[in-house]
Amino acid sequence: MPKKFIQKFMPDPKTLQKHKYLRVFGKLLDKPNLWVLNRKSAPGAFAVGLFVAWLPIPFQMVVAAGLAIIFNVNIPVAVALVWITNPFTMPFLFYIAYMCGAKILGVESQHFEFEASWQWLESSLSTIGPPFLLGCVVLGLVSAAIGYLVINSFWKYSILFKWKKRK
Repeated sequence: MPKKFIQKFMPDPKTLQKHKYLRVFGKLLDKPNLWVLNRKSAPGAFAVGLFVAWLPIPFQMVVAAGLAIIFNVNIPVAVALVWITNPFTMPFLFYIAYMCGAKILGVESQHFEFEASWQWLESSLSTIGPPFLLGCVVLGLVSAAIGYLVINSFWKYSILFKWKKRK
């Protein structure tokens, strides 16, 4: 695992503990496993970050940090991964989520045009809301499972490679 490479970009835990949104967690941030990269915290952090990235909610980073604390996984990795859904990728990814949810529910996908208004949001929640939310949860769970398995396998492979290299 390129542990040293990732650690170059990880912020200082003391700085993050003082962050205005993370101060909510208080003493819960004192667990050492939340700040180190090891074979248990890295795959779990990828799973948490990828799952939360699919959730169509505000403050995804705070949710990812909270789940990282609950599951005792690396906070910086989990929080960084929620940026997979950013203003540029969000429309594409959420459209995929809607199509996935519509296919699962067996409903015909509807053509819609986005409007930044409360009225549009209220009316669309009853029509496109259920397939969209289901698609977000399903794709979040699938990507979390795949991310966990890939990082866990990659970590094990890198350890085996180091052992062979030592011999």
